[in-house]
Amino acid sequence: MPEDKHIGKVTEDNMYDFDSLNDRRNTYSLKWDVAENELPMWVADMDFRTAPEITEAIEKRAAHGIFGYTVIPDEWYDAYIGWWKERHGLDINKDELIFCTGVVPAISSMVRKLTTPAEKVVVMTPVYNIFFNSVLNNGRQVLESPLKYENGEYRIDFDDLEKKLSDPQTSLMILCNPQNPSGKIWERDVLERIGKLCIKYHVTVISDEIHCDLTDPGYSYTPFASVSEECRRNSITCIAPTKTFNIAGIQTAAVMVSDQFLRHKVWRGLNTDEVAEPNVFAVTAAVAAFTKGGGWLDELRKYLAGNKELVYSYVRENIPQIKVMVSHATYLLWLDISGISDNSTDVADFIRKETGLFLSDGKEYGGEGVFLRMNIACPRQVLADGLERLRMGVTKYINTNLQSTYRQILG
Repeated sequence: MPEDKHIGKVTEDNMYDFDSLNDRRNTYSLKWDVAENELPMWVADMDFRTAPEITEAIEKRAAHGIFGYTVIPDEWYDAYIGWWKERHGLDINKDELIFCTGVVPAISSMVRKLTTPAEKVVVMTPVYNIFFNSVLNNGRQVLESPLKYENGEYRIDFDDLEKKLSDPQTSLMILCNPQNPSGKIWERDVLERIGKLCIKYHVTVISDEIHCDLTDPGYSYTPFASVSEECRRNSITCIAPTKTFNIAGIQTAAVMVSDQFLRHKVWRGLNTDEVAEPNVFAVTAAVAAFTKGGGWLDELRKYLAGNKELVYSYVRENIPQIKVMVSHATYLLWLDISGISDNSTDVADFIRKETGLFLSDGKEYGGEGVFLRMNIACPRQVLADGLERLRMGVTKYINTNLQSTYRQILG
């Protein structure tokens, strides 16, 4: 078991508890719909209770006992506007915001509304795998611009990106900012360069910024719309409290669209697809998150940073055959396993079968290299268990392959 060095550990100075274990089995949880001996560290939701301020707001609304249709009140707009101004320095106007039930439904809707069948949508891979579904399921083509993996981090191949954007069939780009699965925060000058290329080739940008609040302490992200007025008018920004506050099941999000003509298209698409009406808790949860959840989030970020440091040190000392990409955003870590295999599917399946540790197969995210994705948003005791299983799985995988090679040599 890895040593708990108490990095980011909850103390008497902290108001919120991230160390307590929460049994999520038998709650219809997608993440925890696994065998009894398995430990899921794959899909991106957290094993922490959400901010108590959000729970209290939902309980108060539930106590009313009537669950009819819900409108979008001024409080919802004010909550988004205030949060992005205070946290990210971005001024948002009320008329630029549109409610939607989730970022993925919104992206799928916009792909349908802003492109025509067989047109191409650019993504920089590896990237959130559901982007592929949003494009392919709507009869469009995914055009990958692979990120360059050099010295343990990703950079954009701008020559390749420009080539893909200049394709006459390309009409849309989906940007992940911050980047999932690597946790990279794109610098302002990089975003500006992307924006200029998209404007040059008349490509609209959808910027998925759902992980934007989950940066390490001392780090912040740059909203794509803040880079320039041109970037703002040529883009749609997808934002939500769901990843940040672990309320994905509430289904509450927003898109920000500055250009009125583009906004009308997006609004029509979302309404046509029936993903623009809130459920009874969607408004309540979002308002509580953005007006009362700041303290909880600040402590969460410290705790997640401590979890990352634990992973970095444990893997370096105990599993030197794999490398962990340094991440400054999200609670997802990208594990380079090229030192033990050229087949991530084989490794992921082997580790799950032999140890019960369920990680995401990096092949699902496209791009180059051999990776696994690990969700470290869990109490430190659970993380320690996951790391021990990872060590055991990697060790056994290496030994099994060595034995197989030895048998082949002996003939």
